[in-house]
Amino acid sequence: MRKDFRRAIGLMLAVATTVLTTAHSATAADAGTMADAGAMADAGAMAATDAARQGATAYAPEHYRERQVEDEVVYFVLPDRFANGDPANDRGGLSGGRLVTGFDPTDKGFYHGGDLKGLTARLDYIQALGATAIWITPPFVNKPVQGTPGHESAGYHGYWITDFTRVDPHLGSDADLKAFIDAAHARGLKVYLDIVVNHTADVIQYRECRSGHCPYRSRAAYPYTLRGGVDGAAINDGFLGDAPEFRTEENFAKLTRPDYAYTPYVPAAEAHVKTPDWLNDPIYYHNRGDSTFHGESAELGDFSGLDDLMTEHPRVVRGFIDLYGEWIDSAGIDGFRIDTAKHVDPEFWQAFVPAMQARAAARGISHFALFGEVFTDREDVALLARHTRVDRLPAVLDFALAAALRDTVAGAAGTDRLSDVLADDALYAGGDAAARRLPTFVSNHDLGRFGHFVHKARPAATDAEALARVSLAYTLLFTLRGVPVVYYGDEQGFAGSGGDQDARQDMFASRTPAYAAERPIGAREAPRRPFDTTQPLYRHIAALARLRREQPLLRAGATRVRADSPAPGLFAFSRVDPASGAEILVAVNTSTSPLAAQVEVDPRHAAFRSLLGQCARSTAAPGSYPVRLGPLDAVVCVAEAP
Repeated sequence: MRKDFRRAIGLMLAVATTVLTTAHSATAADAGTMADAGAMADAGAMAATDAARQGATAYAPEHYRERQVEDEVVYFVLPDRFANGDPANDRGGLSGGRLVTGFDPTDKGFYHGGDLKGLTARLDYIQALGATAIWITPPFVNKPVQGTPGHESAGYHGYWITDFTRVDPHLGSDADLKAFIDAAHARGLKVYLDIVVNHTADVIQYRECRSGHCPYRSRAAYPYTLRGGVDGAAINDGFLGDAPEFRTEENFAKLTRPDYAYTPYVPAAEAHVKTPDWLNDPIYYHNRGDSTFHGESAELGDFSGLDDLMTEHPRVVRGFIDLYGEWIDSAGIDGFRIDTAKHVDPEFWQAFVPAMQARAAARGISHFALFGEVFTDREDVALLARHTRVDRLPAVLDFALAAALRDTVAGAAGTDRLSDVLADDALYAGGDAAARRLPTFVSNHDLGRFGHFVHKARPAATDAEALARVSLAYTLLFTLRGVPVVYYGDEQGFAGSGGDQDARQDMFASRTPAYAAERPIGAREAPRRPFDTTQPLYRHIAALARLRREQPLLRAGATRVRADSPAPGLFAFSRVDPASGAEILVAVNTSTSPLAAQVEVDPRHAAFRSLLGQCARSTAAPGSYPVRLGPLDAVVCVAEAP
């Protein structure tokens, strides 16, 4: 088994290298040939709509706005951790120590110096990887440092916003952001901004809990119309509450006091720290204490102490439509990723989403992307789908598929977990077509990197096995339905030791001990080289991106699961065009033993050729195709025209 495993790793890397360096030249004689540009057009007729779309997705700069949302490959990056283009802005224009400036490149919880100029200078690297869109964490002004004494950290990640109208000086200027977006657009790359509506930085304090931890106080126990509980004095006379039927200007004009649950106040030194200035008034916040992330507190509670906005208030709705609409107008961005979307009331999104779509359309921005973060660490499709139906979000990040890929490719669950997630695509508003627009991922900045999940599930795994598992996860990510999102650094083999700060490594030479000590997956014996385009995972992802770009079925084809297993092993699916019958078969082996199987295909197809891996040339019988896979191996096979 170990010999077979090593052979499979070598074959996988050889295939990736061949795709990148030989323009899809021939593989083994019995394996078919690698695909070249336009192969699907030669293999069989695509539906007329897909043929038209293939022309529109030539990825030429002048056509970037014609690409559909599902045609993108997204590169997700934290600018502070990517590249330092201007050391003069490392401290954000502030003077003093790290608890004032937030800058300490030796601490993984503080600013490290990356900025928008550095990101702009590395667009070659990102585009060569195959990305067509770049998603950056919120670039707006953050509270530099917050946290109780001894537990401080910095807003390097962008989610502690104080000024929603300007770029954080640690990252550069408004002009730097516009220059980055213009440079990306000149290359045909789209830019998505991460935005926050649920909360601002932690500025508001409560007089009842000086320690900083304030237990959640519910609407029933602490009604809006009584001061400090059901036995308190009457306040906010005539206010009917925040239910959807009462969300009128007239009703909310009667909400004049915010001290129904706690007594909120803004420290004098921060009285006007937020911009626009209306955000400094506690009346526009829930002020009910820390969320437990269950029940009503999931929407009304403070997220780890952050000031939770009263998004039910008409003034807040209007304010954020204006704020983010202005960024569309001034910067010409192509989409929003919405942070903590599930912690905001559905009615807010029902107003916000169409307003943003209309603002983008008025500026000539076609196919504006909007996708929400609905966090879950489980294969809970119903939770995700609820927010497309009730909130009417166009898309959500596919946490359910990410969990299934963790469990099956890093872990030891059966591949039927993947089938179960795909079978529930019908739950999304819009069904299968909507599922094709879901951003999919295997790593992110909160949960952690896929390499970490492999190390956690398999502490005895060799570097070769870890590389094979991460590569297999990305093979599935790029061939399954959805919009693949590559988390920066995965292509360099970053794994880290956990989630959150442990998964936010520097791409440049790091001064943080834990980051500097890490040796990338796929290059464990060699010193780390920043922005290394020879790294095996970089080459593998670039090959997959090229394959996806050249094959419309991998972007727009319907999904048909062909085979799965209750244990590690075979998972096979086809991406098909029901109109023309065109088909691409993908088969993977999540086990460390070789396997051979017959897999169902369209009975009209007798001949196949290889796009990735070793594919049999023909079916064994009508509708039955032989698949042979080494350990942690994959094949992508396209049906020839009848």
